[in-house]
Amino acid sequence: MRAFRERLGLHAGLVDVHTHFMPDRVLAKVWDYFDAAGPLTGTAWPITYRHEEAERVALLRRFGVRAFTAMLYPHKPAMAAWLNSWAADFAARTPDCLHTATFFPEDGAAAYVRRAVEAGARVFKAHVQVGGYDPADERLDAVWGLLAEAGIPAVVHCGSGPAPGKHTGPGPMARVLARHPRLPLVVAHMGLPEYADFLALAERYRNVRLDTTMAFTDFAERLGPFPPAELPRLADLGDRILLGTDFPNIPYPYEHQLDALERLGLGDDWLRAVCHDNAARLFSLPG
Repeated sequence: MRAFRERLGLHAGLVDVHTHFMPDRVLAKVWDYFDAAGPLTGTAWPITYRHEEAERVALLRRFGVRAFTAMLYPHKPAMAAWLNSWAADFAARTPDCLHTATFFPEDGAAAYVRRAVEAGARVFKAHVQVGGYDPADERLDAVWGLLAEAGIPAVVHCGSGPAPGKHTGPGPMARVLARHPRLPLVVAHMGLPEYADFLALAERYRNVRLDTTMAFTDFAERLGPFPPAELPRLADLGDRILLGTDFPNIPYPYEHQLDALERLGLGDDWLRAVCHDNAARLFSLPG
């Protein structure tokens, strides 16, 4: 990890926009689901970094990650506001965590999202697959509008990997963007496996970005390989690709994500932008 950073001149470190921190009992249930190879994972999924919270934070810092997120998400109504309260406390005691919040299509969603923004939330997480909802649901229209107006990114798991859901794929998010073209959307997992379609959304909408979470790794390539013909488009969008890893919920060592990005052969400038500069600019990080 240190050699990778030093070779690229990443003296400030890495910025990882897709890491998971959530209440212990919620994370335990997530890990139980992965252990059981549930239908939304579709495959065996061992958790590499099954550690207590403090050790997971310490690991990211040892990896050289200068800023990270607490991606958390509800799977049912009346859960998001409680998660947001926990996330605000976590961010307050973890200064290198970008204050993260979430939402669900329910009455009152816009009100608690506004409260989270006023409390300092800098990024939101939405999980269309786990939540089983249409992101174009009218109950979320005010939420997307608020985030677009505030310029606050939303990292959205909207691709159909690792297993498709009723509302996954590019169509539902395309409808959201048609209504809110300024929305700072970050497509999680590069939109796996609909890579080309989500690259097209980024080409159409200037504020659409994609995170690398699990993409290009050996594990993800078995689930849905990235088409080599799309590499030139990936290179051209180099200012809007962000490092994401899914730490700690990954079935391989953290550094494999960096190795997978490097072996794409898109050059050191592209790697520097992806691993630090793009996210540092998006979140106005000092230095």
